[in-house]
Amino acid sequence: MEEMTDSTSASSNPDQKVSSFGSIITNYPLIAAMVAFTIAQSTKLFTSWYKERRWDFKQLLGSGGMPSSHSATVTALAMAIGFQEGFGGSLFAAALILACVVMYDATGVRLQAGRQAEVLNQIVYELPAEHPLSESRPLRELLGHTPPQVIAGSLLGITTAVIGYFIMIASGQI
Repeated sequence: MEEMTDSTSASSNPDQKVSSFGSIITNYPLIAAMVAFTIAQSTKLFTSWYKERRWDFKQLLGSGGMPSSHSATVTALAMAIGFQEGFGGSLFAAALILACVVMYDATGVRLQAGRQAEVLNQIVYELPAEHPLSESRPLRELLGHTPPQVIAGSLLGITTAVIGYFIMIASGQI
């Protein structure tokens, strides 16, 4: 019972809250995941320029495209947790299962929903002007990822976590 009182009083201590924020900005798994996400989203800007020869800044926040930022994020998170907590622990197992579910969903349900949106948009486009749905706003078509996009994202996530791990070792934080 005494331990609960100590932990409760520590969480209300302002100094404790400051150090909690400090631990968030030095949280290796969190930083690895955020860096992988940022790199993946930034890369989409360049891959879309390469394909379309125009800058599409919506790619910085949009879903879909090459590489999968969802895959990069969850893979970097799982790898960083594995490096920090060990690959045999339950925390890594949970992160790995989360990564698998996210990547499966990206190539399955979300990809098919995007393809259905493409077909529905074409149907609406072909409706006569007097049809009530002819003025409806188009559905978003880029929702999911192809397997190569997911693989590229996961390789980016692994690479980000490995580089981050070596940086943490070199700086003496791990």
